[in-house]
Amino acid sequence: MLTSNVKEIMEKQGVTIRAMAEKTGLSDVTILRARRKHIAQCRLSTLEIIAKCLGCKVKDLFEEDLGPAGPEIYHA
Repeated sequence: MLTSNVKEIMEKQGVTIRAMAEKTGLSDVTILRARRKHIAQCRLSTLEIIAKCLGCKVKDLFEEDLGPAGPEIYHA
């Protein structure tokens, strides 16, 4: 699962949802979805727009949550 860093980055930079919506042309709802703890069904193109607005890389917007056991390895 991917954990979002968007909210934290926005707060550090003092960027509001409304300001980001105006600057990017994305809806408030889209930005709220990207800010949720777990990014779900957020298009890469949307993340690119958000990253450009925040002056960071797309990979900075999220981190992979591997859980307590780490990555699962499946054996065939």
